[in-house]
Formats: sequence, structure tokens, C-alpha cells
Amino acid sequence: MVGEVLAGRYEIEELVGAGGMSSVYRAHDRLLDRKVALKVMHQHYGDDPEYVERFRREARSVASLSHPNVVTVIDRGEHGSRQFIVFEYVDGENLKQLIERRGPAPVELALELAIQIGSALSFAHQHGLVHRDVKPQNVLLNGDGRAKVTDFGIARSLEIQHGMTQTGTVLGTSDYIAPEQAQGQSVGQQTDVYALGVVLYEMLTAEVPFPAESFVAVAMRHINEPPPPIRDRRPDVPPRVEAAVHRAMAKKPADRFPTMAAFVAELERCHGELQGATQVLPGRAPARSRRARRSSAWPVVTALVVLISAGAAAGVFFLVRHETAGSPAHSLSPLPPTAHLSAVTAYDPFGHPPGQENNAEAPLATDGSATTAWETEHYYSTFAALGKPGVGLVLEAAKPVELRQLGIATQTPGFRAIIKAGDSETGPFPDTVSSSQVVQKKTVFTLTVPQAERFYLIWITELPPGGAQYAAINDVTASS
Repeated sequence: MVGEVLAGRYEIEELVGAGGMSSVYRAHDRLLDRKVALKVMHQHYGDDPEYVERFRREARSVASLSHPNVVTVIDRGEHGSRQFIVFEYVDGENLKQLIERRGPAPVELALELAIQIGSALSFAHQHGLVHRDVKPQNVLLNGDGRAKVTDFGIARSLEIQHGMTQTGTVLGTSDYIAPEQAQGQSVGQQTDVYALGVVLYEMLTAEVPFPAESFVAVAMRHINEPPPPIRDRRPDVPPRVEAAVHRAMAKKPADRFPTMAAFVAELERCHGELQGATQVLPGRAPARSRRARRSSAWPVVTALVVLISAGAAAGVFFLVRHETAGSPAHSLSPLPPTAHLSAVTAYDPFGHPPGQENNAEAPLATDGSATTAWETEHYYSTFAALGKPGVGLVLEAAKPVELRQLGIATQTPGFRAIIKAGDSETGPFPDTVSSSQVVQKKTVFTLTVPQAERFYLIWITELPPGGAQYAAINDVTASS
């Protein structure tokens, strides 16, 4: 099919992957002049109404999921007897390829990626979908190191009682298949919890827990055997992390985390404890902007750990502590300021109406008082979800500046954010200049800014876990 043009618009350039039901190609969208991923159903399935409906259902399912960690559906169509779905093109490798290439991941990075994957799946669950085929091959990593879940081809509605795939039919990939799925029983959120537990196990050990020579042999091991202890293979993994993985992989769904959101919340706590144990700033090495791609996630993180362990730049990486008696922890400036920023407005392009997110309170984040704060609107969700890709706080410098660090103090720890940069306070903010991090009471983002910028954006993508309904930013400091 290379060289063909589908629907008079999508010019197929290269085969990038193939499965039993479809193939995936890189294509050029002639209309919008951009790269896209084109998933094309194999032609011999085109006359089977059941397969056609399953393929169409995938497009509808994913099109309803607007989340930064889910691959976006752009279009769906037909070309002759061939069905196709158009996705955003993610220029990077999948998680399986990275594991095979680099081996076991640093614990902190494995947790961060599992949190991103789990957040995407939790969002899907909130919208009534269970993935049923969670595996590293279905997690794409873009140039900024963000994980994006794809291939909802066998996703099933949590509301369906009599759908196309009935109890008794086994679907999924054997290395990551939950016991109830392997036995053809009904599936739910906890089926994806189990699979993500296996994915995290593999990230930490570079091995699947139940290798065997056939689908049936692997499935029987998932049904009957406990997973081998992670710490026998990887002693540096904290006991709490191992316990979380083993709970996620419990044989009975009722013994696992009750929801994906609960699993993610525990991984967040593990991540926080790991940061506290080292007393250094959270997060991995900064993600590069679209102008300078990173070649590998594993060695960058390892290099950062070595650098910190050696004591290099200790004054930069350790949190500043100037506590006074009786002062709340969040009142401490997280970073000695050497560059002045002013919070000028909120940024809410996905709001209703757009742009209204307590704009007038924005200056409170840089007024020098830790007792005042800019807050997001309240979102009535128990899953730390905003119901949209994000909301942000715009910061303005007096003149363009290449920031190296940006510190945030908050009274609502636990929300996830990333730092972006742009040319205008009204957006867009095309450059991602930090990694995604969970913001604790005092958190410093390390930035990689390719050029001097005047406007920076604190882009919040998730609320704090545990039922918190908003995120607050009490204080922002920066250094160049």
C-alpha cells in the first residue's frame, strides 16, 4: 500500500507495524500537511460485519477520550472495502522496544511512566471503557518522554451486557492477561489494573513474570502461580513498590486495587516516598522541547541520579529550607529567585466558556505571600480528573529569559503539572520545557529552554488524588 492515497487525502509512506486484524502506516495528510498514523484493516476482514463493527467501535471509543496520555483519533473512513482510522503520529518508539533496548528502568522513571499509563486508563474507565490489551507494545513514547496509550481495538464498554464479545471468548496478549480474562470470564477495571501491574513488573525487571512457550502455558501460569518477587531480581526496588505491583497482580479481582485511580494514587505515594528518601528534586531529566528531541529515557535518568549522588550542583538540586516556627510547609519558597515572573492570567482553552478559570486571582501566585493563592475552579470528580486536557497559569517575564528552574509551592500537593513556553499570554504554548511531575508542597521543575522566552505556562493535567476538587498555586519562584 505504500504510495497509495486513501480518501484522496492520506498518502501512505511507510509500514510501521502490523497485527492480526490491521496494519499501521505512517502517512502524509495532504490537506493539513502533517504526518499521521493510519491504521488500515486487513482487506480480508472487510466483508465480515462483526470485524468491521469492532474496527468502527475502536474509532468511536478513542475519539471520546481527550487525554494527554491517549493517542488522539483524527478521522475515520473507508477506501474501497478497506476500513481505516487516522491517529496522531507519535514520533518515537514503544515501551516494549525501550525495555528491550535499555533493560530495567530506573525505579523513579518506571513509576512515572506507570502513573501516566494508569492515568490514561483511569480516564478511559471513567468514560465507560476497559482497554483489555494493556501491554508495553501499546504504549508509545513521544520525543518528550510522555507515554501515550494506543490500540483500543478490543476495548469494551463497561456498560455492555450483551455485546459482540461475550463471556467465554479470550482476547488479549498472554504475557499481560489477567486470570479472569484468560478463563473467558467477564472483565472490568481491575483487568486493566492487573495488566498494568505486569507492565510495571517488566519495566522494573526487564522480564515478564510468567514466560512460557505457548499462549495456553502462559495463561495457566497467570491463573495459578504468584508472580516471582521483584526484589529477588532487583533488590533496589523499594518494598512498597513491590507490594503495589503484587497487589495489582492478585489472582482475584476483589484483592486488587478497587479502581485504576486507586492504583495510580498508590504509585504516586511510592514516587513521593522515593523522592523523600533521596532528598532531591522529583522527576527525571528534563524533557526536551520539540526543537531538540531526546534519544533515550533510561540513560538520561541514570546520569541525573549519578550527578546528584556525586554532589554536583548541590545548591541547585536541594530544596531550600528557611522554616520559621509555626510556618506551614507550603509557605516556604521552593527556590531562591534570581528571575522575576508575574502571574498574569489563567489559561483555559478547553473551558466553558474558554479562558475563564479564576483569571483575576492569577497575580496571587506571585504576590510574595504564601497565604494567598491562585486556584483552579472546583471539579467534582473522585478520580483526580479535570475532564479536559488541562488548565494553566500564565507567567510573564519582563523580557525574554532562558529559565533554568521554576519552583512551585502549594497547599494542595499531589496535582500533576508540566511547564510550557510561548510567545503570548493568550497562547499557544508550543514548547514543552520540563518533564511532567507531581507537585508536592514544594517542588522545583528543571527546565530546558531552547531560546529565551517571555511567557511560561504551568499546565496542570491532573488534580490531587483522593477526591481533591481543585489545585492551588501559592507561590512561584524562578531562576535563570
